[in-house]
Amino acid sequence: MSEHKEYPIGIQSFEKIIRNNFLYVDKTEFVYRLAKKSGYYFLSRPRRFGKSLFLSTLEAFFLGKRELFKGLAIDGHEDVEWQEYPVLHLDLNAQDYTQDDESLYAQIDSYLREWETIYGVEPQVPDLGIRFATVIKSIWKQTGRQVVILIDEYDKPLLQNLGKERSERLNRFRDMLKGFYGVLKSCDPYIRFAFLTGVTKFGKVSVFSDLNNLRDITLEPAYNSICGITESELMSDMSEGIERLAESEGMTREETCGMLKRKYDGYRFSERKTEGIYNPFSLLSVMESERFADYWFMTGTPTMLVELLRDHQVNLSTIEGSVRTESELLGLDPAFKDPIPLLFQSGYLTIKDAGREGRRTVYKLGFPNEEVADAFAEALFPFYVNRDESAENVRVVTECVE
Repeated sequence: MSEHKEYPIGIQSFEKIIRNNFLYVDKTEFVYRLAKKSGYYFLSRPRRFGKSLFLSTLEAFFLGKRELFKGLAIDGHEDVEWQEYPVLHLDLNAQDYTQDDESLYAQIDSYLREWETIYGVEPQVPDLGIRFATVIKSIWKQTGRQVVILIDEYDKPLLQNLGKERSERLNRFRDMLKGFYGVLKSCDPYIRFAFLTGVTKFGKVSVFSDLNNLRDITLEPAYNSICGITESELMSDMSEGIERLAESEGMTREETCGMLKRKYDGYRFSERKTEGIYNPFSLLSVMESERFADYWFMTGTPTMLVELLRDHQVNLSTIEGSVRTESELLGLDPAFKDPIPLLFQSGYLTIKDAGREGRRTVYKLGFPNEEVADAFAEALFPFYVNRDESAENVRVVTECVE
């Protein structure tokens, strides 16, 4: 039996995982595929789905840390250019942007100050976009190398301020981010590669209107499993964990695999019938604790999601089986006239089937697995309805997720 490796729950650093011999599900083939070309990429995936770890893997690659990739998929490609590039990694995930109008400026300003200090750049104006452009150009002049830009959870300041009572702040943050991200286009000659992650593309609020060279790979079949864990990865990388889980739960291996599939599998990010994706946070958690539970949902239901569903009186019984086009799924209207895109982007719904209506692809949506369906009915519903709602309403919602 192979050596048991610890599960990297909550660890988002590729280097830390490799150096400390944690279990790593190899996604470096995607790094190879993306890094072969210069480009600007955007990926949307639900929270706790591995986006930050993938960005960290990209960072390690572009910093030229070849020793970390020994024995991984990318190491088998002879045409890989192991060069060190200057990397600007901006993470907007940790900050709370709901308290005041200066929080976003302060967060980006702190990163800019750090980069300006490293490269000896004296800020001439307070404008974040101008300072960002100055840093990029200065790095190129000093090093002679193009810059790699990685931005994690670019949209968190916007998602946290959805709703009528925070619409002014949302608009202010939107304009600030539009100017900041627009620099990526004007500085194109100085940029080797850029990768942005988030939950939604916010297409309808024009955050990316100036960045029309951004390639959205969210629903491209080739990148369906760029985050998350496939069935084959589960069987090859966690076979020993399945055995321990089965023993702990008093089940056979076959029964355990069936339960894992029902509770944590079922995500799909492509119109094609591709291999289903397991929720990585839930899968690692159940392997570590050796007991079945609703791990992903217990990490917290976004407050803004509960508030928006309740405030707009969304009929929960109509959610399962919803049909939307690709543009509807990947965009988000801050007026929140349609809750389905946010539920899909947040991971509460996934693609169940796809077809064509004329020249458009349409997607049929549903709950991905039992963990999400059960938790949606049992945990989200009590916050959504008034306490005096009838038992009949509870029955309807429960039936719609079974």
